[in-house]
Amino acid sequence: MRPSAPLPPVTRFSAETNELLAKVEQALADRLDRQVDAPPRLLDACRYAVLGGGKRLRPLLCLRSAEAVGGRIEDALPAAAAVEFVHAFSLVHDDLPALDDDDLRRGRPTLHRAFDEAMAVLAGDFLSMLAVETVGELRQEPERATRELVRATNSMIFGQVYDTLGGTDPSLPPADQLRAIHDRKTGAMIAVSCRLGGLSAAADPEAMRSLDRYGAVIGQMFQAVDDLLDETQTTEHLGKAAGKDREAGKLTYPRVHGIDGTRRIVAGMLEESLDALRPFGIAAEPLRALADDLARRTR
Repeated sequence: MRPSAPLPPVTRFSAETNELLAKVEQALADRLDRQVDAPPRLLDACRYAVLGGGKRLRPLLCLRSAEAVGGRIEDALPAAAAVEFVHAFSLVHDDLPALDDDDLRRGRPTLHRAFDEAMAVLAGDFLSMLAVETVGELRQEPERATRELVRATNSMIFGQVYDTLGGTDPSLPPADQLRAIHDRKTGAMIAVSCRLGGLSAAADPEAMRSLDRYGAVIGQMFQAVDDLLDETQTTEHLGKAAGKDREAGKLTYPRVHGIDGTRRIVAGMLEESLDALRPFGIAAEPLRALADDLARRTR
Protein backbone atom coordinates (compact mmCIF):
# COMPACT_ATOMS: atom_id res chain seq x y z
CA MET A 1 0.00 0.00 0.00
CA ARG A 2 1.04 3.60 -0.55
CA PRO A 3 2.60 5.31 2.51
CA SER A 4 0.14 7.52 4.36
CA ALA A 5 2.37 10.59 4.10
CA PRO A 6 3.19 11.96 0.63
CA LEU A 7 6.63 11.16 -0.66
CA PRO A 8 9.12 13.99 -1.17
CA PRO A 9 8.87 15.50 -4.65
CA VAL A 10 11.27 14.97 -7.54
CA THR A 11 14.09 12.97 -6.01
CA ARG A 12 16.18 13.40 -9.13
CA PHE A 13 16.89 16.96 -7.97
CA SER A 14 18.18 15.86 -4.54
CA ALA A 15 21.92 16.09 -3.93
CA GLU A 16 22.25 12.30 -3.78
CA THR A 17 20.39 11.74 -7.03
CA ASN A 18 22.30 14.50 -8.79
CA GLU A 19 25.45 12.66 -7.75
CA LEU A 20 24.07 9.48 -9.32
CA LEU A 21 23.20 11.35 -12.51
CA ALA A 22 26.74 12.74 -12.66
CA LYS A 23 28.10 9.18 -12.41
CA VAL A 24 25.82 8.09 -15.23
CA GLU A 25 26.89 11.03 -17.38
CA GLN A 26 30.55 10.24 -16.74
CA ALA A 27 30.04 6.55 -17.52
CA LEU A 28 28.37 7.44 -20.84
CA ALA A 29 31.10 9.94 -21.77
CA ASP A 30 33.90 7.54 -20.80
CA ARG A 31 32.53 4.75 -22.97
CA LEU A 32 32.17 7.07 -25.94
CA ASP A 33 35.70 8.39 -25.40
CA ARG A 34 37.07 4.84 -25.57
CA GLN A 35 35.91 4.48 -29.18
CA VAL A 36 39.21 5.76 -30.57
CA ASP A 37 38.84 3.95 -33.90
CA ALA A 38 35.44 5.49 -34.70
CA PRO A 39 35.20 8.33 -37.24
CA PRO A 40 35.31 11.65 -35.34
CA ARG A 41 32.10 12.95 -36.88
CA LEU A 42 30.27 9.76 -35.91
CA LEU A 43 31.43 10.21 -32.32
CA ASP A 44 30.33 13.86 -32.40
CA ALA A 45 26.90 12.72 -33.50
CA CYS A 46 26.74 10.10 -30.75
CA ARG A 47 27.77 12.61 -28.12
CA TYR A 48 25.08 14.98 -29.40
CA ALA A 49 22.50 12.21 -29.10
CA VAL A 50 23.56 10.90 -25.70
CA LEU A 51 25.16 13.57 -23.52
CA GLY A 52 23.85 16.63 -21.75
CA GLY A 53 20.12 16.05 -21.80
CA GLY A 54 17.23 13.81 -20.89
CA LYS A 55 15.70 12.57 -17.67
CA ARG A 56 17.99 9.50 -17.43
CA LEU A 57 15.00 7.57 -16.10
CA ARG A 58 16.22 4.17 -17.28
CA PRO A 59 19.71 4.46 -15.73
CA LEU A 60 18.18 5.72 -12.50
CA LEU A 61 15.78 2.79 -12.38
CA CYS A 62 18.69 0.43 -12.97
CA LEU A 63 20.83 1.92 -10.20
CA ARG A 64 17.98 2.27 -7.72
CA SER A 65 16.89 -1.32 -8.39
CA ALA A 66 20.41 -2.51 -7.63
CA GLU A 67 20.31 -0.57 -4.37
CA ALA A 68 16.92 -2.00 -3.43
CA VAL A 69 18.29 -5.55 -3.49
CA GLY A 70 21.51 -4.68 -1.67
CA GLY A 71 23.77 -4.10 -4.67
CA ARG A 72 26.43 -1.48 -5.33
CA ILE A 73 25.98 1.47 -7.67
CA GLU A 74 29.42 0.94 -9.21
CA ASP A 75 28.58 -2.64 -10.16
CA ALA A 76 25.37 -1.54 -11.89
CA LEU A 77 26.85 1.37 -13.86
CA PRO A 78 27.62 -0.64 -17.04
CA ALA A 79 23.97 -1.74 -17.21
CA ALA A 80 22.79 1.81 -16.54
CA ALA A 81 24.95 3.15 -19.38
CA ALA A 82 23.82 0.37 -21.70
CA VAL A 83 20.10 1.03 -21.28
CA GLU A 84 20.68 4.74 -21.93
CA PHE A 85 22.61 3.97 -25.11
CA VAL A 86 19.65 1.90 -26.32
CA HIS A 87 17.24 4.68 -25.37
CA ALA A 88 19.34 7.26 -27.23
CA PHE A 89 19.54 5.12 -30.36
CA SER A 90 15.78 4.59 -30.29
CA LEU A 91 15.10 8.32 -30.09
CA VAL A 92 17.50 9.08 -32.94
CA HIS A 93 15.80 6.53 -35.18
CA ASP A 94 12.25 7.40 -34.06
CA ASP A 95 12.84 11.04 -35.02
CA LEU A 96 13.85 10.18 -38.60
CA PRO A 97 11.62 11.30 -41.50
CA ALA A 98 10.65 7.70 -42.28
CA LEU A 99 9.19 7.28 -38.78
CA ASP A 100 7.99 10.17 -36.59
CA ASP A 101 9.67 12.91 -38.68
CA ASP A 102 10.46 15.21 -35.75
CA ASP A 103 12.52 18.38 -35.83
CA LEU A 104 12.92 18.89 -32.07
CA ARG A 105 14.20 16.67 -29.28
CA ARG A 106 14.94 17.99 -25.78
CA GLY A 107 14.48 21.53 -26.99
CA ARG A 108 17.06 21.41 -29.78
CA PRO A 109 17.24 20.09 -33.36
CA THR A 110 16.97 16.33 -33.72
CA LEU A 111 20.14 14.53 -34.75
CA HIS A 112 19.24 14.21 -38.41
CA ARG A 113 18.60 17.97 -38.51
CA ALA A 114 21.80 18.89 -36.65
CA PHE A 115 23.95 16.51 -38.73
CA ASP A 116 22.21 14.68 -41.57
CA GLU A 117 19.94 11.70 -42.08
CA ALA A 118 22.67 9.24 -43.03
CA MET A 119 24.70 10.10 -39.94
CA ALA A 120 21.62 9.74 -37.74
CA VAL A 121 21.00 6.23 -39.05
CA LEU A 122 24.64 5.24 -38.54
CA ALA A 123 24.91 6.85 -35.10
CA GLY A 124 21.84 4.94 -33.95
CA ASP A 125 23.32 1.71 -35.31
CA PHE A 126 26.59 2.35 -33.50
CA LEU A 127 24.90 3.19 -30.19
CA SER A 128 22.89 -0.04 -30.29
CA MET A 129 26.06 -2.10 -30.60
CA LEU A 130 27.85 -0.02 -27.97
CA ALA A 131 25.02 -0.87 -25.59
CA VAL A 132 25.60 -4.59 -26.10
CA GLU A 133 29.34 -4.19 -25.55
CA THR A 134 28.77 -2.11 -22.41
CA VAL A 135 26.31 -4.42 -20.66
CA GLY A 136 28.82 -7.22 -21.19
CA GLU A 137 31.10 -5.43 -18.71
CA LEU A 138 28.88 -6.41 -15.77
CA ARG A 139 30.66 -8.43 -13.09
CA GLN A 140 27.54 -10.49 -12.35
CA GLU A 141 25.59 -12.38 -15.03
CA PRO A 142 27.04 -10.56 -18.10
CA GLU A 143 25.81 -13.15 -20.60
CA ARG A 144 22.30 -13.28 -19.15
CA ALA A 145 22.18 -9.49 -18.95
CA THR A 146 23.24 -9.21 -22.60
CA ARG A 147 20.52 -11.63 -23.69
CA GLU A 148 17.90 -9.75 -21.70
CA LEU A 149 18.97 -6.36 -23.07
CA VAL A 150 18.86 -7.66 -26.66
CA ARG A 151 15.44 -9.24 -26.08
CA ALA A 152 14.05 -6.01 -24.60
CA THR A 153 15.54 -3.94 -27.43
CA ASN A 154 13.89 -6.19 -30.00
CA SER A 155 10.60 -5.91 -28.12
CA MET A 156 10.91 -2.11 -28.22
CA ILE A 157 11.43 -2.28 -32.00
CA PHE A 158 8.39 -4.55 -32.38
CA GLY A 159 6.34 -1.99 -30.45
CA GLN A 160 7.54 0.79 -32.72
CA VAL A 161 6.43 -1.25 -35.72
CA TYR A 162 2.95 -1.69 -34.25
CA ASP A 163 2.73 1.95 -33.19
CA THR A 164 3.96 3.40 -36.48
CA LEU A 165 2.98 0.85 -39.12
CA GLY A 166 0.17 -1.06 -37.43
CA GLY A 167 -0.26 -4.81 -37.25
CA THR A 168 -1.82 -5.43 -33.84
CA ASP A 169 -4.73 -7.86 -33.75
CA PRO A 170 -7.70 -5.79 -34.98
CA SER A 171 -10.13 -8.04 -33.09
CA LEU A 172 -8.70 -6.81 -29.77
CA PRO A 173 -10.45 -3.91 -28.01
CA PRO A 174 -8.55 -0.62 -28.45
CA ALA A 175 -7.44 -0.65 -24.78
CA ASP A 176 -5.83 -4.08 -25.25
CA GLN A 177 -4.15 -3.00 -28.48
CA LEU A 178 -2.80 0.07 -26.70
CA ARG A 179 -1.36 -2.02 -23.90
CA ALA A 180 0.14 -4.51 -26.35
CA ILE A 181 1.94 -1.69 -28.17
CA HIS A 182 3.36 -0.01 -25.10
CA ASP A 183 4.27 -3.14 -23.18
CA ARG A 184 6.77 -3.40 -26.02
CA LYS A 185 7.57 0.09 -27.26
CA THR A 186 8.00 1.79 -23.88
CA GLY A 187 7.56 -0.85 -21.23
CA ALA A 188 10.19 -3.36 -22.33
CA MET A 189 13.18 -1.06 -21.86
CA ILE A 190 11.90 0.38 -18.60
CA ALA A 191 11.25 -3.11 -17.22
CA VAL A 192 14.64 -4.42 -18.30
CA SER A 193 16.32 -1.43 -16.64
CA CYS A 194 14.98 -2.70 -13.33
CA ARG A 195 15.89 -6.30 -14.13
CA LEU A 196 19.47 -5.41 -15.06
CA GLY A 197 19.87 -3.56 -11.78
CA GLY A 198 18.74 -6.71 -10.00
CA LEU A 199 21.04 -8.93 -12.06
CA SER A 200 24.02 -6.68 -11.32
CA ALA A 201 23.45 -7.47 -7.61
CA ALA A 202 22.73 -11.19 -8.09
CA ALA A 203 19.19 -10.71 -6.76
CA ASP A 204 17.24 -13.81 -5.83
CA PRO A 205 14.23 -14.94 -7.91
CA GLU A 206 11.65 -13.49 -5.52
CA ALA A 207 13.31 -10.06 -5.62
CA MET A 208 13.50 -10.25 -9.42
CA ARG A 209 9.77 -10.97 -9.59
CA SER A 210 9.05 -7.88 -7.51
CA LEU A 211 11.29 -5.76 -9.74
CA ASP A 212 9.56 -7.25 -12.80
CA ARG A 213 6.16 -6.25 -11.47
CA TYR A 214 7.31 -2.76 -10.58
CA GLY A 215 9.05 -2.24 -13.93
CA ALA A 216 6.09 -3.45 -15.98
CA VAL A 217 3.69 -1.07 -14.23
CA ILE A 218 6.10 1.86 -14.37
CA GLY A 219 6.55 1.33 -18.10
CA GLN A 220 2.84 1.65 -18.80
CA MET A 221 2.46 4.54 -16.35
CA PHE A 222 5.29 6.45 -18.03
CA GLN A 223 3.57 6.09 -21.42
CA ALA A 224 0.18 7.09 -20.05
CA VAL A 225 1.64 10.27 -18.54
CA ASP A 226 3.59 10.95 -21.72
CA ASP A 227 0.37 10.71 -23.72
CA LEU A 228 -1.32 13.10 -21.29
CA LEU A 229 1.48 15.62 -21.65
CA ASP A 230 1.29 15.38 -25.43
CA GLU A 231 -2.36 16.43 -25.18
CA THR A 232 -2.08 19.08 -22.46
CA GLN A 233 1.32 20.79 -22.82
CA THR A 234 2.91 23.02 -25.44
CA THR A 235 5.83 22.26 -27.72
CA GLU A 236 7.90 24.85 -25.85
CA HIS A 237 7.20 23.16 -22.53
CA LEU A 238 7.88 19.64 -23.75
CA GLY A 239 10.97 20.40 -25.84
CA LYS A 240 9.46 18.35 -28.68
CA ALA A 241 6.46 18.68 -30.94
CA ALA A 242 3.18 18.41 -29.02
CA GLY A 243 0.01 16.78 -30.39
CA LYS A 244 1.75 14.74 -33.10
CA ASP A 245 0.34 11.39 -31.98
CA ARG A 246 -3.21 12.74 -32.12
CA GLU A 247 -2.60 14.23 -35.57
CA ALA A 248 -1.19 10.91 -36.77
CA GLY A 249 -4.24 9.05 -35.48
CA LYS A 250 -2.21 6.83 -33.16
CA LEU A 251 -3.75 4.94 -30.26
CA THR A 252 -2.99 6.86 -27.07
CA TYR A 253 -4.24 6.66 -23.51
CA PRO A 254 -6.32 9.88 -23.78
CA ARG A 255 -7.76 8.78 -27.12
CA VAL A 256 -8.86 5.43 -25.67
CA HIS A 257 -9.69 6.40 -22.07
CA GLY A 258 -10.12 10.18 -22.16
CA ILE A 259 -7.99 12.65 -20.20
CA ASP A 260 -9.77 12.17 -16.87
CA GLY A 261 -9.86 8.40 -17.35
CA THR A 262 -6.13 8.37 -18.08
CA ARG A 263 -5.44 10.32 -14.91
CA ARG A 264 -7.39 7.73 -12.92
CA ILE A 265 -5.44 4.94 -14.61
CA VAL A 266 -2.15 6.66 -13.71
CA ALA A 267 -3.24 6.90 -10.06
CA GLY A 268 -4.07 3.19 -10.03
CA MET A 269 -0.75 2.29 -11.63
CA LEU A 270 1.10 4.33 -9.02
CA GLU A 271 -0.62 2.38 -6.25
CA GLU A 272 0.27 -0.92 -7.93
CA SER A 273 3.91 0.04 -8.44
CA LEU A 274 4.26 1.00 -4.78
CA ASP A 275 2.66 -2.25 -3.69
CA ALA A 276 5.19 -4.20 -5.77
CA LEU A 277 8.01 -2.65 -3.72
CA ARG A 278 6.66 -3.69 -0.31
CA PRO A 279 9.03 -6.69 0.05
CA PHE A 280 12.07 -4.38 -0.11
CA GLY A 281 11.09 -2.14 2.80
CA ILE A 282 13.05 1.08 3.29
CA ALA A 283 15.70 0.03 0.74
CA ALA A 284 13.20 0.76 -2.07
CA GLU A 285 12.33 4.27 -0.91
CA PRO A 286 14.16 5.87 -3.89
CA LEU A 287 12.17 3.65 -6.28
CA ARG A 288 8.94 4.69 -4.53
CA ALA A 289 9.86 8.32 -4.88
CA LEU A 290 10.71 7.83 -8.56
CA ALA A 291 7.30 6.28 -9.17
CA ASP A 292 5.59 9.15 -7.36
CA ASP A 293 7.58 11.67 -9.37
CA LEU A 294 6.73 9.96 -12.65
CA ALA A 295 3.02 10.03 -11.86
CA ARG A 296 3.13 13.77 -11.21
CA ARG A 297 5.74 14.98 -13.71
CA THR A 298 5.06 17.96 -15.92
CA ARG A 299 7.56 17.19 -18.68
